[in-house]
Amino acid sequence: MITIITRDMGVITAFVRGVKSFKSKRGSATSLLSFSNFNLESKGDTYTVLEASVNKMFFGAGSDIVTLSIAQYFCELCNIFRPVENESEEFLRLVLNSLHFLTENKRSPELIKAITELRVAVIAGYAPNLVACDGCGEFEDAVMYFKLDDGTLYCSNCRKENCVSITLTVLQAMRHIVYSKFEQLYSFEIPETAAKELSILTERYVTYQTEHKFTTLEFLRGII
Repeated sequence: MITIITRDMGVITAFVRGVKSFKSKRGSATSLLSFSNFNLESKGDTYTVLEASVNKMFFGAGSDIVTLSIAQYFCELCNIFRPVENESEEFLRLVLNSLHFLTENKRSPELIKAITELRVAVIAGYAPNLVACDGCGEFEDAVMYFKLDDGTLYCSNCRKENCVSITLTVLQAMRHIVYSKFEQLYSFEIPETAAKELSILTERYVTYQTEHKFTTLEFLRGII
């Protein structure tokens, strides 16, 4: 049984016969982190893979333990958020682009992780409100504060309890991830220290909103 993120049916599971055989033509197309075309047969809610052909395999993820861990974390994110039909295409596009940038070393792994986490939350309806301070409407302060439970933003004068302080660099990055068009989503870079700060904040937000204990994330934090 495999899990597939589809373009128009959300996340589904499907049975694949004979895939463990060395002679199987479906082996590479149904392996982990593969982008493939599928011909499916459905009986009720059960799907069976009839034919499968691979478009791209993200081999680069296996060359580095951190890259592989982040890639597997993306898979767990997909399984938890499980996009419905009208969200699936953007969701799939996000994951494929993130895997590309991650395995081709196009951006910092921490930055790609943060972009994916926060944009997944946006697609799934958990978008934070980062336009301005929720108390007074201040656009920016020297230090801003982010409330994890409802995704609201506050300035120094209006800050609430249980808020996390964030720098303007991190705030600007979050605004870009949340509000930019998809074509511009990856078109920015920030210093490595800011990328790590952003990555920790976005994972805390996603974890808080889903109330899920991500095992792949725990493993990742154990090695970096």
